[in-house]
Amino acid sequence: MRPLRIIVTTADAERLRGALLLASAQAALGGAAAIFLQLDAVALLRAPIAGPQDDIHRAAGLPDLAALLAEAQALGVMISACQSGLALCGMSVDALPSGIETGGPVGFMQATGDEARLLIA
Repeated sequence: MRPLRIIVTTADAERLRGALLLASAQAALGGAAAIFLQLDAVALLRAPIAGPQDDIHRAAGLPDLAALLAEAQALGVMISACQSGLALCGMSVDALPSGIETGGPVGFMQATGDEARLLIA
């Protein structure tokens, strides 16, 4: 299975929710998956992690954004935050949830390789 790599480009919780769901499905099927939160999308990792649609998802029996993040990490999805995004959002590395890596777009793209599927959310 070709690796799946997703770039979340905006601070839209529903885009992150979709990225987490797709990456988790990939990982559950035994494939490698990674998500890179670029620039202001890093703000979605600010504690407490929550999305404006969380109540609707919980009412439908679905996990909220924080639970999706934890489930993705438990499945082995690699999640990284843009270093420039941290500065843009006024966050420090210490403010990130446990297990979140930091890096830049060049490193993420370099690790993507020719075989991976790349999605932009």
